[in-house]
Amino acid sequence: MPTEVVSFLFANVNLKNRLQVYLVFQCAPFLKGFKAACMMNMERECCRDLEHVLMGTDVEYRILTENKGKCLIFLFRRKALTACLEKDEIREFLRQYGYACHSLDIVLGRLSDRVRRYSGRNIGFPHEIGVFLGYPVEDVRGFIERGGKGEVMSGYWKVYCNPGRAQLLFLAYDKARASAVNEYLAGRTIREIAE
Repeated sequence: MPTEVVSFLFANVNLKNRLQVYLVFQCAPFLKGFKAACMMNMERECCRDLEHVLMGTDVEYRILTENKGKCLIFLFRRKALTACLEKDEIREFLRQYGYACHSLDIVLGRLSDRVRRYSGRNIGFPHEIGVFLGYPVEDVRGFIERGGKGEVMSGYWKVYCNPGRAQLLFLAYDKARASAVNEYLAGRTIREIAE
C-alpha cells in the first residue's frame, strides 16, 4: 500500500475517524471475513466509540488488557471463532495451556487472564493466542518450540510449516486490506465494509 495513502489515513485527528482507520487498516482480513478474530492496540479514549462504530455488525469485542492509556482489543465473530476453537487439534493444543471449557466466554476470560499476567510481567503475549487469531496450529507450535526463531518465512505470522498455504493467505490478507481501505476512502462505513 502506498505510503501516501497510509499517511493520509493516519493523519486524521478526529477520534471517531481514527478508530475507524485503525479498524480498517489493522483488521481488514477479519472485517472482510477471512479470519474469525483479530487484535488491535488503541488509545483508551478511542474504545468509548468502539461499540457505536461496530453497531449493526456481528462483531463482538473484549478488552484483553489495559496499560498506560492503551487497550488491547480482541475482536471476534462468535459463530466463526467458536467453530475454529472446537476443532479437535486446536482444543487439544489449548488444553495444554489450561483452556478446559468449551464455553467461548470462559475461554476468552482465560485468554484475557493470561494476557494480563504476561503484560504485567512485561514478557509479551501467551503464544497460544495465535490460534485465536487464526494462525495454523502447527505454526504456533513451531514458534513456541523454536522460541520464535528458525521460521521458513514470515508475514502476518512466523511460518514454520506449509509456506505455500501461508503465502496464499498473506496475499488474500493484503488484498482484503487494499479492498477495505479503498471502500473506506470511498465513504463506506465499517458496517458496510464488514458485511
